Order: sequence, then structure tokens, then C-alpha cells
Amino acid sequence: MDAQVQILLAAILAGLVAIAVTVAIEKFGGVIGGILGTIPTTIVPAAAFMWLADPNSGAFDPAMGMVPVGMLLNAIFLWLWRVVPPRIPSWTFGKRLTVTTTINLSVWFAGAAISVTLFSEQASMTVGLAALIIGVLLGLWISLDHKPAPRGKNRVGPFTLACRGIAAATAIGLAVWLSQLGSPLLAGMASVFPAIFLTSMVALWMAQGEAVPSGAVGPMMLGAMSVSFYALLATITLPKYGIVMGSALTWVASIGMVSVPAALWLRWSNNRRVEAQSPAP
Repeated sequence: MDAQVQILLAAILAGLVAIAVTVAIEKFGGVIGGILGTIPTTIVPAAAFMWLADPNSGAFDPAMGMVPVGMLLNAIFLWLWRVVPPRIPSWTFGKRLTVTTTINLSVWFAGAAISVTLFSEQASMTVGLAALIIGVLLGLWISLDHKPAPRGKNRVGPFTLACRGIAAATAIGLAVWLSQLGSPLLAGMASVFPAIFLTSMVALWMAQGEAVPSGAVGPMMLGAMSVSFYALLATITLPKYGIVMGSALTWVASIGMVSVPAALWLRWSNNRRVEAQSPAP
């Protein structure tokens, strides 16, 4: 398959699957929507086309090993959407949103630059596994600090959803292009650039106010670790079973091993909180 066609297909697929997250959070609320919105989506075409670009180059494993590092940065990026806004003065809505977005993106880019520098030679599976474990623990800790996670009352417009898809498509297309140029670490980071999280938070802020995205932060942080799990497992399944079967098996395993347990944990945690607040009979 031609290299340009691979980039285009990966970008289109990523853009299409990315649009669903905002809708899921709106419809189901921050808890369930946050989990549904973070199941492996854009990483599926990204990993597939990175592998297809050159299966024998040895660049695939380092790229996938870098994904959990990027997802850990994304978890921190999401957490900032909860902790930064309360510390910003009562400015106008547009100014608050602009300052919050600028601060959060600056932290992500700084972390990405440090990560790529530290792992300039190779991001091993050990590094990726460590980042996955830290991300899970961080997600569990943040989810204990319960925030209301209401469903959205206003619909996010088609233009905002389209922008979200375009942003995700651009990030994934760039990731595949970088992998073809032989830049696995940059490709791994680009594949998890928080285009989805950024556009989700901004879109929900604009349409629903601050409560809906803030309530979705904990579930999204925890659920996002399914992407890290997918990336690490893909280094085994894609070479062994091929693109189609390997991607399908990895996707199902990621949901079963991370997304479902995360949803059960959040439900248990929420039920426990409700019972603790209920008056004694």
C-alpha cells in the first residue's frame, strides 16, 4: 500500500472514531461516558498502519513502548482540567477557557519534550509497562476524589464535533508519517497527542459548562489506560496474528482487562460513597 494512502486512511479512520467521545459523555454522563470515550479507538489505526509501514524495521516496538508514556501525560493533562480552573480568577468565560487550555497544553508539551529526550535511544517495553502501572494508580487515586458527573443538557454542535475529528485525524496522520520517516519515539508521542481530550474538554466546557467535563476527568484518566494496554499488547499480537485479527484481539483484550474493570471500580466507588452519605435507618 502506498505510503500516502496509509497516512490518509489512518487519519480518516481516526477522525471518524474520535467524534464519538463527546457524544458518549453527553449522553451517558461523565462516569460511563468517560469510560466509553477512552476505549482504544485512534490507537487502532495508528498501530496498524505504523506496523504496516515497515514490519521489519524494528521501529514498531519503541513507538508502542512510548504510547503509555504519552498516555500518562494525557492523564496528567486531564487532571489539570480539574485543578487549574478553580485557581483562575473569575474572568470572562472565554478568557478562563483560553488560559486553562494554554496552561494544560504547555504542561503536556513540556512533558513530551522531556520524555522524548529521556528516551532518545529507545522506549523499552519496561518503560511502557511502568508508565501503564503509574497511570492506573493515578487514575484510581483521582477517581476516589468524587466529582459530580452529570449528563450534558445541551448538544455539542456539528462544527465542534467536526473540529474534533479533524484534530484527531491530523495527530494520527502525523504519527504514521513520522513512523515512516523512522522516528518511532516521536511517532509514539504524536499518536497519543491529546487531540481527543482537548477537543472534548473544550467542546463540553462551551456547551455544558465546567461541571460535566470536570466530572468526567477521573473516569477518563482511568479508562485511558486501556490505550496503553493496547499499545503494549499490540507488539505481540500484530506480528503474530496480522493486522485484522491482531487488532481485533488486542481491542477486545484491552476492554476486558482495563475498561470493564475500570467501570466496575467506578460503580463500586460511587455506590460506596452514596451509602456512606445515606442517613442511618
